[in-house]
Amino acid sequence: MIIDEPLGKPGEKAGLAAVLTGYENLSLYMKPAITLSIGLGLAVLGCAKQEPLARVEVENSTKTRRVDEVVDLRLVDLGLTLGDHAAEGLEAFVGDAPVPAQAWDRSGDGTADTLSVLLDFKPVEQKSVRIELASEKPTGFEQRTQAEISRKTGGQWEGREYIGGQFENVQSMETPPEHTDHSWFIRYEGPGWESDKVGYRFYLDWRNGFDIFGKLTDELVLQDVGQDGFDSYHEPADWGMDILKVGPSLGSGGYGLWVDGKAERISQTEKLGCEILENGPVLSQFRATYHGWEGSNQPKMDLVADFSIHAGSRLTWVRLRPSDQAGNLCAGLVKHEGTELLKGSTDITGEAFTYLATWGAQSLDGSDLGMAILLRNKDLDQFAEDEHNDLAVFEKRVKGIEYAFLAAWSKEPGGIKTRDEFVAYLEKTARELTITPRVTVYSSMGMSEKAGPLDAEKALYWTKRMGDSILKRRGDTLSLGEYDPEAERFARWTYTTGLISKAVHDLGEATGEQSYLDWAESVISSYIKADGEVETYSFDSFNIDQINSGKMLLELHAATGEERYRIAADHLRKQLEEHPRTKNGAFWHKKRYPWQVWLDGVYMGIPFMVGYEQVYNNSEHVAEAVHEFIVCEDELRDPETGLYWHAWDESRQQDWADPETGRSAYFWGRGLGWFAMALVDTLEMLPAESEEAAELLRILNDLAPALVKVQDPEKGVWYQILDRPDSPGNYPESSASSMFTYMLAKGVNHGWLDQSFEAAAEKAFSGMLKEFVRVHADGTTSLDHLCRVAGLGFGRDGSYEYYMSEPVVANDPKGIGPFLMAGLQIAEMLEEN
Repeated sequence: MIIDEPLGKPGEKAGLAAVLTGYENLSLYMKPAITLSIGLGLAVLGCAKQEPLARVEVENSTKTRRVDEVVDLRLVDLGLTLGDHAAEGLEAFVGDAPVPAQAWDRSGDGTADTLSVLLDFKPVEQKSVRIELASEKPTGFEQRTQAEISRKTGGQWEGREYIGGQFENVQSMETPPEHTDHSWFIRYEGPGWESDKVGYRFYLDWRNGFDIFGKLTDELVLQDVGQDGFDSYHEPADWGMDILKVGPSLGSGGYGLWVDGKAERISQTEKLGCEILENGPVLSQFRATYHGWEGSNQPKMDLVADFSIHAGSRLTWVRLRPSDQAGNLCAGLVKHEGTELLKGSTDITGEAFTYLATWGAQSLDGSDLGMAILLRNKDLDQFAEDEHNDLAVFEKRVKGIEYAFLAAWSKEPGGIKTRDEFVAYLEKTARELTITPRVTVYSSMGMSEKAGPLDAEKALYWTKRMGDSILKRRGDTLSLGEYDPEAERFARWTYTTGLISKAVHDLGEATGEQSYLDWAESVISSYIKADGEVETYSFDSFNIDQINSGKMLLELHAATGEERYRIAADHLRKQLEEHPRTKNGAFWHKKRYPWQVWLDGVYMGIPFMVGYEQVYNNSEHVAEAVHEFIVCEDELRDPETGLYWHAWDESRQQDWADPETGRSAYFWGRGLGWFAMALVDTLEMLPAESEEAAELLRILNDLAPALVKVQDPEKGVWYQILDRPDSPGNYPESSASSMFTYMLAKGVNHGWLDQSFEAAAEKAFSGMLKEFVRVHADGTTSLDHLCRVAGLGFGRDGSYEYYMSEPVVANDPKGIGPFLMAGLQIAEMLEEN
């Protein structure tokens, strides 16, 4: 389908619903993808030079040099389908030089989903990477990692020992019933893995302890370890040696179950399995499976542990996936006398990495050794200890946990020699894991499909295609009781529940397609009991975020007449009646955020309050609601730029608050985006001649030109921090861009903004299509460059680095919802012309 051509009859002007003719079947979206797939197949089979599969722009987001940085790219964003064997022939180039690249299964579901590229960066350096399908054999690279498992054949079992035979490397194995510790059956007693920095092993038996191979060379050595006498690796050799005494502990970064104040090893199992999954130019990966694990105080289950190690890295990544809800998992470091325990900061955002580490003369030869566990702060329940281990105890997670561990031996060539060097290395590593490179993918498929000028039909096409993708991808995962894979928790009543439901509902009303209306209703209705009680909603937390979904209650009560929706809306309105406020009348953001007004909260509470007052209360408190905008203007607007700071603390007590003004320090894009959307949504409900409408019109017409001034002149979009586009790590952000586009287009459509703002709105939506919308071979689309979350307090210090530290993700509802809303307004705006 050529999306730049109108879909109606020649010369016929299409309305919002009419332009959807021909888009009703998702298979139509797939025609370009099918054509591309055929082209890719020909590229693999033929010899002709093909266009690159994708161009990827990557920026080092820090002021430090980053060597052997692994950049992960989703295969679907490159234009491939999951399971496509063409992924095995992918190559990456910087200029004309090939760089190591490897397709692999990052998620652990059995299908390759990620292309990892290995790059070196100077501080704040940008690189353009070209992804191609090799027409011949892909370029070979030096092997810098490996994983292996080796067991004996040709001998026989005598009791618990395997006598005779010789070692043979295998791709996979399961332990026989006779196998236990010191059975002389598995070479160095379990799987081994290494990079050019360090090697590791763990005991594939009831001990489940993790050990370290210290290396005196950057060559790969495991293939020779333990071949001459089984445990000769305990003695110094030219390559290095086993350097850790594990004993009854978890060893170096090993995992267990936190039970009654101590770590319980994963020891009670029916059998153990090991499978080597990857040995490539970027990384090696293997899997250990604990069949029939019986941990204390939990049901019997299987536990799958996936391990990976990257070239040039000391880190081993561990992903633990229990088949049932496990207890608190933990990871430990063996305790040795004379070592120093080191802990990273936990007064940080949840997504930031912290660490637990030890340093001292704890290697078997008496030399200094550092060991560490690195994990996201949100996954940490507590740092703890027992008789044998220093421990990081993890929060319970429905789908398991992910963390990393590392070792740094002072005898490594050019390695870390002192305690201070080790601490500096840990701090740098944690910071780089937190603030990752910025990645933008321009696939040939996507660029081809999105080519051409923007018009009403094209705007609505991409809006509807994103809506269809959401329904296909999310299904019922946002409904009560369902697991939400993107939030990594069970679904609950939140502001995003209402945001995306309202956006999809708006799409249904604009297009007349019942499937959108049904989906939105099914999500919201799942939380509303027959008596109007709202499941998972907490009145006493006085969290203004929980009010936003109430707008859908007003919609559904009007559409269905069901009284439960009216009663549920009454509950939310009652919260606002009792909600604590600042002295000048603005709502606190939450009870746990006393005296604080955030721009986010205006969108969360005010449009609902105004809508409720108009429908059920004869507009009695509308002026009181609109007063929230006035407070924000007074306290948060910067007179020099016309932009608004993220938040204000009336008490001036928060660390992020200026001691004189109470304001936070930065203009956060999405924060102001919420305020911008609230402006036009509230204006839409007010009588045109009212005093309240006049106030909002004034604020709107002051904000619009301020936003246009910080719009990227080339890309047409807006940045995470609005006025600092060139600062390290700052990036074009899709949720804020969608929100500002929505505000501008809706303002023009209603005549609140001058027609001159139409150009900025059109440029913005065109920019979003190019920069943020990813096209997939199955016909679906994704929205990229999304700040997952940002807030203030509780470890979030409001610094520039903080706003850069929050993860950049795809398809979060906070971006998808505003994108759909913006697309509808742009389509309407362009249709008028």
